Amino acid sequence: MTEPHPSREENPRLDPTDPQEAAYLALHAERASLEEELTLQQQRQRFGNDEQEIASAHAAEASLLKDLDRVLTLIRAAEVRRQQPKARRWQ
Repeated sequence: MTEPHPSREENPRLDPTDPQEAAYLALHAERASLEEELTLQQQRQRFGNDEQEIASAHAAEASLLKDLDRVLTLIRAAEVRRQQPKARRWQ
């Protein structure tokens, strides 16, 4: 049976002192923050009592989804660059 995640040798720990790695880690932190806020807005929609609150949560969700899409696109681009070490690094 194969492992669902790469081993430590294939995915070495990131060095937060490297500016490129720090930017990569910051993207993942931003993704996590957006996902938490998105969950909160979805809960506000589902369990809200006030129609205005629900509408506000829906608008916030739409904005958060756009931001999450942007961050995930940047993460995917960074991962491709990391897999191609001789490629020019993104900034």
